[in-house]
Amino acid sequence: TLKDPRTGCNSICSVFSSSILYRVPLTILFLFFIYLWSTSTTVISGNVVHICISSRKLNDLYCLTAGTQPGLHVPASNFTNPVSENVIKSEEEKKRGSGLDQDSKPFNEKNLDSFLVDWDSETGEERYRYINSKDEDEETALKAVDKYLKIQRSWLSTGNNRNEQGSCEGKGIYVYDLPSKFNKDLLGECSDMVPWANFCSYFKNDALGESIESLGKGWFRTHQYSLEPIFHSRVLKHPCRVYDENLAKLFYVPFYGGIDVLRWHFKNVSEDIKDVLAIEVVKWLGSKQSWRKNSGKDHVFVLGKISWDFRRKNKLSWGSSLLEMEEMKNPTKLLIERNPWEVNDIAIPHPTFFHPKTDEDISNWQNKIIMKHRRSLISFAGGARPGNPDSIRSTLIDQCTSSPVQCRFLNCTSGGCDKPESVIELFQDSEFCLQPPGDSPTRKSVFDSLVAGCIPVIFDPYTAYYQYTWHLPEDHRTYSVYINKEELKTKKVNVIEKLMAMSLREREDMRSYIVHELLPGLVYGDPNGKFERFRDGFDITIDSLLRMISKKIVS
Repeated sequence: TLKDPRTGCNSICSVFSSSILYRVPLTILFLFFIYLWSTSTTVISGNVVHICISSRKLNDLYCLTAGTQPGLHVPASNFTNPVSENVIKSEEEKKRGSGLDQDSKPFNEKNLDSFLVDWDSETGEERYRYINSKDEDEETALKAVDKYLKIQRSWLSTGNNRNEQGSCEGKGIYVYDLPSKFNKDLLGECSDMVPWANFCSYFKNDALGESIESLGKGWFRTHQYSLEPIFHSRVLKHPCRVYDENLAKLFYVPFYGGIDVLRWHFKNVSEDIKDVLAIEVVKWLGSKQSWRKNSGKDHVFVLGKISWDFRRKNKLSWGSSLLEMEEMKNPTKLLIERNPWEVNDIAIPHPTFFHPKTDEDISNWQNKIIMKHRRSLISFAGGARPGNPDSIRSTLIDQCTSSPVQCRFLNCTSGGCDKPESVIELFQDSEFCLQPPGDSPTRKSVFDSLVAGCIPVIFDPYTAYYQYTWHLPEDHRTYSVYINKEELKTKKVNVIEKLMAMSLREREDMRSYIVHELLPGLVYGDPNGKFERFRDGFDITIDSLLRMISKKIVS
């Protein structure tokens, strides 16, 4: 008996389709793993497997499964109690008032470049509101940010009296001779700092790294987390350094806490191990009369990572708990990214690749980039953050790649940013450099762009405006363009069109200010160098620290 041909077909088709359907997912999965393997590094630490893709954040790799530092969140209360209000205004001035009728300058409702301008009711000064608070708690938090920024700006030292006779009188800087396990020994672990890279070359030349001959004099392959040894080298050679604790105004603690934290980020170790050195250095200081005298208020730590890496809470695995220790509330902490609600957290610039040795090195670079013909209006060096739903990077990449004539995109995810030369040459060739938040609000790239004379475009006030009170001016319009990231998310603004609308005169004025006024104070000079005309980022920091201590502590 002949069977219905459809029955045979159904049987054959069923076998064939099930075979295909079984293999197709496996094939796709296999191809996916081949792609992932070709663009990533798999790191095994302990019993944990981390899959990493390239990112500039560590020069480095962005580990998708290793966890990330705690995200920035707006607290509702529990702010650090700042120093007394007289650092801003004397009691007599408070009684007199600001001398300006509070109603004489009404609130400006006009939206100017994605931010609002209003006036401080106490001083009558113009101020900028970048964020519209959603509720009373957020408004309280933002007012605290403004208050602490104002306090920190009152500590800024603007003078340059280093060459005057007696300029170090009453300004002695004492450097603790810590056991080497707190600093130099940590650098000795450079080959095993992170599982996928050898950091040893970054710690050459007083941690400036290897020189980059193609970029010219004073350029090095400096790692963004090298701030601690760079700063240490400079302090040791400071003309106001003293060797008698009794002559000191400022006490510097050369603990490389950032490098200590970095070595544990991608290793499967307990929280107790991560905190060993932090606990020991605080205990060591506690045995010193110089620390106990003012409860650490005249002491400074330089921590070359972001504040959140030292604020581990609630059994989270990332980072250490150094800055959560009660003993660490009073000292000043210099970081590449501060906690905006901690008045004693002070942000200073990320190390760039440029470390001039003389005034002439700075002048030559200024002349070069101010005259540079810039072929691109806009550039973006970075990568997408597909695992972060709050990231605006994908939107920026889409807008940039859709306008190739106006915008150049350097993809850091595929390793395009591994060479400093590629990034700096791109920035030198661009009018505007897009600077969206990365793994945290701040970006080293902001300072790379400024040093290259490229106007940074900022999308989050926590990236720069709420950070670098001693090195960047309060009026952001002099050196940057602000576009609110919320407007970008809701597609209310096209970044390319907005920047194209800016006039040549506006761009030239901003670039002139960046190059001639800001640039010298954004770089850390060679430890073996000497400046007569300029103050670099280190000089501004030390001078402001000494001014701050004078205001905090009455002799």
